[in-house]
Amino acid sequence: MVKIGNIELDDFPVLLAPMEDVSDPPFRMVCKANGADLMYTEFISSEGLIRDAAKSRQKLDIFEYERPIGIQLFGGDIGNMVRSAEIAAEAGPDLIDINYGCPVKAVACRGAGAALLQDIPKMVKMTEEIVKATSLPVTVKTRLGWDDSTRNVVEVAERLQDIGIKALTVHGRTRVQMYKGFADWTLIGKIKENPRMHIPIFGNGDIDTPQKAVEYKNRYGVDGVMVGRAAIGYPWIFNEIKRFAKYGEVLSPPDIQERVDVTRQHLLFSIKWKGDRLGIFEMRRHYSNYFKGLPDFKPFRTRLVELENEKDILAVLDEVADTYAATLIGG
Repeated sequence: MVKIGNIELDDFPVLLAPMEDVSDPPFRMVCKANGADLMYTEFISSEGLIRDAAKSRQKLDIFEYERPIGIQLFGGDIGNMVRSAEIAAEAGPDLIDINYGCPVKAVACRGAGAALLQDIPKMVKMTEEIVKATSLPVTVKTRLGWDDSTRNVVEVAERLQDIGIKALTVHGRTRVQMYKGFADWTLIGKIKENPRMHIPIFGNGDIDTPQKAVEYKNRYGVDGVMVGRAAIGYPWIFNEIKRFAKYGEVLSPPDIQERVDVTRQHLLFSIKWKGDRLGIFEMRRHYSNYFKGLPDFKPFRTRLVELENEKDILAVLDEVADTYAATLIGG
């Protein structure tokens, strides 16, 4: 069993990464239904919460069936981060997660996300103040370092544990790498080898098959893995990893009816949560991922992204199911 404060997870849990414009409640719903053990909200701007911005406030929406769930925050000002953690705690999550890993310019150039990797004393101070401000477990997601000359995550892990975080997730790239090249888990393994470390360590980066998840578990000793981009359009990956890790069993990929059913569930929740116009619009980015690998799918995708009526979209999804009824899709 893996414990994050008072949160109990199965052995070798599989976590859903916080992804901007992806990890909203409709997406989390299909991931939870397909085996995600712990999920996080999209990352939320501390300044946005303090200003009571509608978009930031909406990201605080969580549902009972999602538990355990964490709210992830980012920001560059310690006082604002503390206040935003207090606001987030009022929404009733199971934990608060701090983003020290987001590499995008809009975040890093404001001194937030991965920018804190250039100022470890400030990172430690910010984390310490947030830990003091909430009774919830506080966790951190970060990267190996800012660049190849500052891969300091082994030292950072110790310092963050010492001031009270309850778990650490490390993405196996530097900020300069962004999402390019291959994730290097070597330093994640060194954190686990450190006899001083006792909190759960989760690895993130390039986990896209059950086999790779188990290989990295065995090679680097991580307590669990966090899946991000590989879950987009393929929420089945959570149960596939868990089944392979526990029994060595390779599950069959979802057939076309399963893909259509989950797409329909995702769409209907998107409309319910965001309203007809926005729910339909924001679902458009997901169709290509759900039906990746289908031959001659482009005409269907064109119709799905152009239609503006729920009934018409559902009719096209039924047509997709009928057209590809005999097809089994790989992940």
